[in-house]
Amino acid sequence: MSKRNKIIYWIATVWLALGMFSTGLVQLLKVKEEAEFILNLGYPAYLLTLLGICKILGVVAILIPKYPVLKEWAYAGFFFVMTGAIFSHFATGDMNKMLPAVLLLVLTVTSWYFRPPNRKPVLVNQ
Repeated sequence: MSKRNKIIYWIATVWLALGMFSTGLVQLLKVKEEAEFILNLGYPAYLLTLLGICKILGVVAILIPKYPVLKEWAYAGFFFVMTGAIFSHFATGDMNKMLPAVLLLVLTVTSWYFRPPNRKPVLVNQ
């Protein structure tokens, strides 16, 4: 892996981890503004707990060494949560608040694409 790719990976991964952890914490603590925000999108308030826990666990999964299959699941979860958020903003016409979800989606894909070989699952031929 080239030095350039390593730098891209770690910058994207650190920013992704910070973004997911901070939004996960806000959701887990059910901050008033976040609760109103999720209700305005048409989702129940209890979804905040699920999203918060999953985001924080996903951050732990992508940052710890080893467990490449777990990392794949975390990246997939981040991808689906962010595409779901983008779609929700689009469907409700709330396009102005879509940018953070788009940024986190781009960071998710960038981090996943540039991850080092030791963080990728080994494919076994059958």
